[in-house]
Amino acid sequence: MTLNKLTACRPCCNAVAARARLSAAFLLCCNMVVALFFASCADYGDATKEISVQVQIAMPDGLSMTDDSQWVTENVSVTLTRGTQQVTSLVGRNHTATFSGIVPDVYDVSFSKELSADEYERWAGHPLDGGTSCTLTATQNACVLKDDGQVVQLNATLGINQDIVIGKLYYAGSTYEGTTRAYTAGQYLELYNQSEREIDISGLCIAFTETDNPQAYTLGNLHEAYADTMLVVKQIFRIPSSSRSIVKPGGTVLITNSAIDHTEVSAFEPNLLDADFEAKDSRGRIQNNPATTALDMLFCSYSSMSYLNFQNTGLMGVVLFRTDDDIENDWQPVYGYGKERGNMFKLLPKRLVIDGVECLTNKAGTGPDVSLKRLYTDIDAGYTFINATTGKSGEVVCRRVARVADDGRMILQDTNNSSADFYVSTTVRPREYEAAFGLNEK
Repeated sequence: MTLNKLTACRPCCNAVAARARLSAAFLLCCNMVVALFFASCADYGDATKEISVQVQIAMPDGLSMTDDSQWVTENVSVTLTRGTQQVTSLVGRNHTATFSGIVPDVYDVSFSKELSADEYERWAGHPLDGGTSCTLTATQNACVLKDDGQVVQLNATLGINQDIVIGKLYYAGSTYEGTTRAYTAGQYLELYNQSEREIDISGLCIAFTETDNPQAYTLGNLHEAYADTMLVVKQIFRIPSSSRSIVKPGGTVLITNSAIDHTEVSAFEPNLLDADFEAKDSRGRIQNNPATTALDMLFCSYSSMSYLNFQNTGLMGVVLFRTDDDIENDWQPVYGYGKERGNMFKLLPKRLVIDGVECLTNKAGTGPDVSLKRLYTDIDAGYTFINATTGKSGEVVCRRVARVADDGRMILQDTNNSSADFYVSTTVRPREYEAAFGLNEK
């Protein structure tokens, strides 16, 4: 075919192509109409249908779950947590709480009840050994609730309430006034003596769990490798044992990296001139106070760091413990799970832990990721977190006041569940506890 003939036929070819395109478009429209018709007939109700579930508290081994023991759990709240939302229901007969109208999803489920020594003896039939009170705790994190009529069993554990507890954690830091530049020198940890007796805290140790990303050991890894008996920690400090350090009933112990007045930096920052102990920075990058007693650093994963390694977004566990072991030489060092290089950590026997607080990072829209927990649920059944997703907010994580003793001493809430025990404040100051604090805060 010559060029002239090809040119002459082009209008005809164009018309054929146009009719073909029109037919294809018509068929596509028909298919879409049919699809929409069938879609309109589909039932998607099951995806968002509300359900009812029951949560049953199972007693620890050797403790009664009979009708005579209903008072142990009756009228105590069980809490379902989904992101930043919570719903509660009171436990009724058969140690069971019922929730109606629940949206199918993944929830953290928790329960806690404090028992006095007298209550414990009434329940168990023998005296409480090792404390003046105890806490019955049950929790299950990341529990999938999807079936109507589903029954969830929470296996409870019993913990002896300790005299010395972690009262506050200020890890968020803030910013220099009028700027966005981070300021973290004012971070601190505060301990509280909630007992009615003086306590000598000399030799008490503080440890921070590893904070690698991805984490060095998940709880699943710890279960597989050490049968839930060990924590993996990146730092261990000790209150000097060379002399007695007495804390009076209702007294506090203030521990920081920089025992100076930080209030000129920001309205959020504390005055720490009266801090009891300070982690001295061997490289001089943090201003120390020569008048403040130095903490002993027993171990650190990072050779150039001698200060308390707070994470200003959270994502760390803090624990208190005592031991006479030679930690440097006797405690096993480990790399991350399955690794033979990288950061080196220490294995801390879980049985030594006196108190522990799990801090997680808040994530916009979804809240904390519970899969990143480093502490076992029998140390901390839940977790706490600040509202800011990137720290620098001046927020303090503070333990709630449970009651006031006859002598005016604050008794802090200690249910071994930080989700219930702690709240967040930007106004609370070091050594400050008020019974009203936390009642209407997260």
